Amino acid sequence: MENSPGSQDMHPSMPAPLDEGYPVTFSVDYPDRDLDRVTTFFRVFMVIPIAIVAGLLAHASYSEYSTAAVGGALIVLPVVLMLLFRKKYPRWWFDWNLEMMRFSARIGVYLSLMDDRYPSTDEQQSVHLDFDYPDAKNDLHPALPLVKWLLAIPHYFVLFFLSIGLFFALIVAWFAILFTGRYPRGIFGFAEGVHRWWARVTGYAFTLVTDKYPPFSLKP
Repeated sequence: MENSPGSQDMHPSMPAPLDEGYPVTFSVDYPDRDLDRVTTFFRVFMVIPIAIVAGLLAHASYSEYSTAAVGGALIVLPVVLMLLFRKKYPRWWFDWNLEMMRFSARIGVYLSLMDDRYPSTDEQQSVHLDFDYPDAKNDLHPALPLVKWLLAIPHYFVLFFLSIGLFFALIVAWFAILFTGRYPRGIFGFAEGVHRWWARVTGYAFTLVTDKYPPFSLKP
């Protein structure tokens, strides 16, 4: 009997397929160059104008059906209701959430001193955050969005302490950039990992693009 097209038996000696990783991906290009010391020194003040823009976007889109997250408003409760009753994730809601997460991530990376280029409102620059448009009917459980925020509580707890650690690490990075012009690679990797962890939890619990539980890991 012939195998159906595309079906193959795996030989015992063949390695198992590699894990494709978590559906929400995040990375930041390491600035292998001298960073601007002046904008680094005044970074807390430099970020204010773009933070105001993000705040205005949040205010313009905010209602009791949205949630403020990292400087922007994500559409959450409407997505919950649409998944629950229609098993559908409207594409423009998805696009809004993706672009708001990207915009907020660029601001967060700039504030973390990881890039000295001012955050763009539309270009990705050195920050790469992505996730695929979900097949709501087949890939997302319609009732799970009701409890995802609750299931993610262990992550909130860990991220609280990681964020405290990141704050002190950024102080060290701030001094390092002022004196050497370079961002220490170890601190950069840690900062990138914390941002990645936040992005995964947000994608799972708030933008609701995956039912795969986020890993407790800083790694890609």
